[in-house]
Amino acid sequence: MRFAVVPAAYVLLLRDAPTGATEVLLQLRQNTGYRDGHWAAAAAGHVEQGESVFAAAVREAAEELGIAIEPADLTPVTAMHRTHANGQPIDERVDFFFTCRRWAGEPRLLEQAKAADLGWYVLDALPDPVVPHELAVLDGIRTGGLPAVTAYGF
Repeated sequence: MRFAVVPAAYVLLLRDAPTGATEVLLQLRQNTGYRDGHWAAAAAGHVEQGESVFAAAVREAAEELGIAIEPADLTPVTAMHRTHANGQPIDERVDFFFTCRRWAGEPRLLEQAKAADLGWYVLDALPDPVVPHELAVLDGIRTGGLPAVTAYGF
């Protein structure tokens, strides 16, 4: 049976800590109805009709963090085909993960109704809990073992 998928763009902002370790910017989800109380990518969201995944990533970073990103500064990390295996179309996903190390502006929490906190975390010392499928990607970035296309939940 054919099904529709919901595409989403994730922007993982990375920077070098004073110790030389890599840090990622994460937000603490609240009032969203999905994985509230979990840490997640600081900027992520659905791709809107007529929008490329690159445009969605740039838009989400501006809407959620108040920063400007050039599409050329987005580095594709993996495309994740993901399911909750419940048969509901809303839970059939294709997630596009990007890292970004250059942007204009200082990231700040703009959607405070949807996120309780924002912070930089070393990839080797992430807060707990992290949204599971995002943790799989962060672990892959940390270890360098992430394939171009992944599947999750199957």
